[in-house]
Amino acid sequence: MKISKSTIVLLVLMLIFSILMANIADLISINPHFPDETLGDNNGEIQWTEPKYYNIANSYNHLIWFLQITDIHISIFRDPSRLSEFKEFCNVTVNSIQPRVVLASGDLTDAIVKDGFGSKQEHREWQHYRYIIDQTNVSKKVLWLDVRGNHDNFDIINFDSKNNYYLYYSIQGKKYPRSYMYNIDTGLETYSFIAIDACLKPGPKRPFNFIGILDQDEINRIQQLINRSKESNAAHAVVFGHYPTSSIISKADTNIRNILGSHKESMVYLCGHFHTLGNMVPNMYSLQKAGFLELELADWKDNRMYRLAAIDHGQFSFIDIKHNDWPVILITNPKNVLFMMPQKENLESIIKSTHVRILAFSTVPLKTVEIQLDNDIWQKCGHVNGPLYVLPWNSTRYKQGIHQITVYCFIDESYPIDETYRKLLTMDGNLPRTFSLTKIHKPGYPLRIIVSSINSLLYCLSLFLHIIVNSIPEAPSYNRIELPRRRMKFFHLWLRKLWILSAVDRVFYGLVLYTLYFAIGPWTMGEIIEDHTGVIFVWGTFIGNMYLPGGLTYAYGFLQLLCFHLPLTITLAHHIDRRLRDAECPSRVSSKFHTVWRFLPILIIILLQFVLGYFLYLEYGTTAILLCPLRTGSIIVAAALSYSIATMPVSCLRFVLYLQYDMLSACRAGHVFEIFLLKTQYLQYKCILYFILKIERLKIFIFSNSNNN
Repeated sequence: MKISKSTIVLLVLMLIFSILMANIADLISINPHFPDETLGDNNGEIQWTEPKYYNIANSYNHLIWFLQITDIHISIFRDPSRLSEFKEFCNVTVNSIQPRVVLASGDLTDAIVKDGFGSKQEHREWQHYRYIIDQTNVSKKVLWLDVRGNHDNFDIINFDSKNNYYLYYSIQGKKYPRSYMYNIDTGLETYSFIAIDACLKPGPKRPFNFIGILDQDEINRIQQLINRSKESNAAHAVVFGHYPTSSIISKADTNIRNILGSHKESMVYLCGHFHTLGNMVPNMYSLQKAGFLELELADWKDNRMYRLAAIDHGQFSFIDIKHNDWPVILITNPKNVLFMMPQKENLESIIKSTHVRILAFSTVPLKTVEIQLDNDIWQKCGHVNGPLYVLPWNSTRYKQGIHQITVYCFIDESYPIDETYRKLLTMDGNLPRTFSLTKIHKPGYPLRIIVSSINSLLYCLSLFLHIIVNSIPEAPSYNRIELPRRRMKFFHLWLRKLWILSAVDRVFYGLVLYTLYFAIGPWTMGEIIEDHTGVIFVWGTFIGNMYLPGGLTYAYGFLQLLCFHLPLTITLAHHIDRRLRDAECPSRVSSKFHTVWRFLPILIIILLQFVLGYFLYLEYGTTAILLCPLRTGSIIVAAALSYSIATMPVSCLRFVLYLQYDMLSACRAGHVFEIFLLKTQYLQYKCILYFILKIERLKIFIFSNSNNN
């Protein structure tokens, strides 16, 4: 059986796509394993012991709870309620929950100017932040641990910069300008809280200050903090920072995930930064392959969220809460099935536990707390101390399968608080395959939803194409499928347009050279930091003698390709095709409306670049837009190429007219190789004519000289 070229191409594309999907699936896989590169000692032997077993009963020991708040974005220009409600958090929430520690994981201030595009450190925003902390005395009631985010690092050339207000107005900045650690002794155990500062050095203005970077010095600093935690015999370590690990570039021979994975006491990495991706992914949680949880918290800026977390007898639990939602209920035993950490937590502690344990908080005193396991009767919990409520249970009844636990709080015997907390639990360590996507994937693993959805769409698309192909009858004289003519005509039409575009040198080479420049040349030069000029490339930024590797620039470049290069190529191809058709039929007269309609797409493309150029002016100043091949250059290129096509003489299209019919017939026949030969032939013709022209000019020169002599 003869296999067509299109079939081979389709099989190759499917193979490439399958490899890509396999790599993505491996990247987001949450199956825990022991990474050999991080868990070995100097002899390469694995040094990992079973997590410590705890006898979970009704003891108040081995228990600590704390709060996290992130992306506060205190602003003097917008949304004053951020500030007032942050004050409520420091006053009411912290006083009601009484945590040992509050983690403020970055973006403490907004640092966005009034127009919403430029960025700089606003002194009054930092004054407001410190004033609220001092006025509420929250830093005296609890251990307040704050760390910088990218907004706190806008327009900062170095630590000694006059704009680095973090040093003077944060709680920890003066003592610890970057990463640091605190040990807390409570409940017969020591807990380490390690802050990681991955902010850029130096810190440019937005938008190219989005990712984090850890250089070798900061990596060494974090390693030292972890070693100090080990030396202090800390039972558990909580690591927090602003950037998720996926947005931290490492300039060392290891990365942050490997470092945290090498420390068996580090249970969780808490972060912020991505907010909720426009409310598309409200819960960004993942279990990293090294065995620890990475939990991003939604922002305070728009969503007013904070997190309550606890480590109870070696089991880490948490809940994300909307501000002013009361009561706050956290079940610490049994642990939530979605967030098991087999390498960090001993499942036997839950299996052999004798009590259900609950932390319940409210702004008013709670009278009773009741629990229902599955559909059993409601049972009243006993109050141990503070927020801890317990209920004896027979854990062996719930050893197999998945079960549900429901908690209800009462102000008095007859008045329940309108708050119910439900949680799924399992103690066999496995989830049944029939457990639905909406229950297990959606809350915890958003990237897996995307991949699963893609696979589902691909399956539906493949099924649809299979039905369409089977519905097409075979041709009577050929044992082959007749392809739909309309679709193929559309494909051939645009193939013809693009081929004609590539045949016109002044347009083709203009597009190619500008695209190559876009990949290797500087995009803009301007005041990247106040009083400091920098140059931005797609692969990084130079500010003085300092270099910042590219991160967001690649996404920025992709959008530029999508919004400028691709539509410009399509528009020019259509425009030059119309010129060619007009050359074939010179008697055709175009109205003014058709002329305006023809140039409307290119005008829209240029207008979009003007708008984006104005944004760049607001971000980096006048110099950045004047010396900007990315924006100003794109406007010039689009206008020049469009004008070149509009004023191009018919003689420039002569060879295109000569070859287009052969090309069109080759397209209709599907002979891609023949099209390539035609293009090669066209280039050969041009080379021959070029040399003929040179020879003729040389003859004229020699003849004129001989006449003069």
